Amino acid sequence: MDAILMELWNIILFPFEHLVFFNILLSIVVIFFQRKEPKSVWAWLLILYFIPVIGFIIYLLAGTDMNKQRMFRNKEMEEQINEAIRQQEHSIINHEMEKEYPDIKSFSDLIYYNLDTSDAVFSDDNELIVFTDGQEKFKALLADIRGAKEFIHIQYYIIRNDELFSAIKEALIQKAHDGVEVRILYDAMGCRKIGSGFWKKLEKEGIEVTAFFPALLRRLHLRINYRNHRKIVVIDDEIGYVGGFNVGREYIDRDIRFGHWRDTHFRIRGSAVDGLQSRFISDWNYARNVNLFTNKKYFIPHTTPCGTSEIQIISSGPDSVLQNIRDNYLQLISKAKKSIYIQTPYFIPDESIMSALIIAVHAGVSVNIMIPCKPDHPFVYWATYSYIGDMVMAGANCYTYNNGFLHAKGVLVDDDTFCFGTANMDIRSFRLNFEVNATVYSDPDACYMKELFIADLKYATQITKENYSRRDLSLRVREQFCRLLSPLL
Repeated sequence: MDAILMELWNIILFPFEHLVFFNILLSIVVIFFQRKEPKSVWAWLLILYFIPVIGFIIYLLAGTDMNKQRMFRNKEMEEQINEAIRQQEHSIINHEMEKEYPDIKSFSDLIYYNLDTSDAVFSDDNELIVFTDGQEKFKALLADIRGAKEFIHIQYYIIRNDELFSAIKEALIQKAHDGVEVRILYDAMGCRKIGSGFWKKLEKEGIEVTAFFPALLRRLHLRINYRNHRKIVVIDDEIGYVGGFNVGREYIDRDIRFGHWRDTHFRIRGSAVDGLQSRFISDWNYARNVNLFTNKKYFIPHTTPCGTSEIQIISSGPDSVLQNIRDNYLQLISKAKKSIYIQTPYFIPDESIMSALIIAVHAGVSVNIMIPCKPDHPFVYWATYSYIGDMVMAGANCYTYNNGFLHAKGVLVDDDTFCFGTANMDIRSFRLNFEVNATVYSDPDACYMKELFIADLKYATQITKENYSRRDLSLRVREQFCRLLSPLL
């Protein structure tokens, strides 16, 4: 018996006795076999050597790269949209689109980029409604759900089992009983606090439910670093929702910790809804291992214009070769002549975005950035404050929003074009999360977005060079430590 216990003890001690060897081996993998950015490599090496055992486990769960492949490509989807993409690309190359839409002439290269990298068809027949208050957004959503006739597709990163989802759930169950197809796609990590029994009850009511990257044995998330951060609702291919609101009581101002939740969410009617539908169905097909693209009822031709807003729905994720949403932000910043307005809960830009913003400041462009006054994730917040400090010192106008929590995400330039949606201004959203945004080329909509930013300034405090320079030592230490970890946050 003693011999058996001794052998077990030796087995347990083996990894610790050979810790240096394992760290060297894993370091070789990180440096030579994972195509990570240098800053990310150094951050992982720092973790591996300073917290060897825990760091090793964290890397296995969160550090390994996904293959840069088109996980969601589908032959039927390509056949449906390739013709429209080719026509629009030809129209841009031959300057025909510039003649038809002279107001977007300076953004024709961005439209082409989105066509080429995101299969993002440009449409000009859309009605765009902007929600900044959760109660208003979910009131409208519930009304649209109750009016559904064919299908309801819902995708959120976070869904909480609380009073907000209870109201939505009742409406969905009623529609399912009425014969409407209802599908819910949720992120397994974002909804990890909800047990499987909850979803099974919905399935018994006739609602199809699927998790994106489900946990192993219901608890172990092997792809903890890759989150489906998208928030999409499509109803009858006529109405689409996309933006920052998840489903939970904090998003309707019922969490004392956050207070008022200031976000940005769009309700879209028109051809751009097809872009949201394609994104949802691609994710659903992958998670469920089915193919909904073969059913034409999910893509009904939009023959009557709903409005005049010009929109492209763009997406990005760890499966994409390029960082499409980051590149949209970068293009917009680089094209700005007069002004840039950014709202984001997390400001951890990569070097290209940071350089573009600093160049814009020194080129005389008014750069305005607004972040929350309080953290929901402390490490991310202090890294954010560090980068905001660099922008303050460069001459940008930077503000903290004090009327609750700011969760809006996007960039507005020159009062004519903006890109808002689910993607934060941080490395995680650019490279690791599955995200979706709407790029909107519309002067009236852009002016309204600017008005919203200016209205938020009433509840904001400017971070000046003087008060940033006077921050205490403990804050400086927190900033610098979190900045070192920023490639992993």
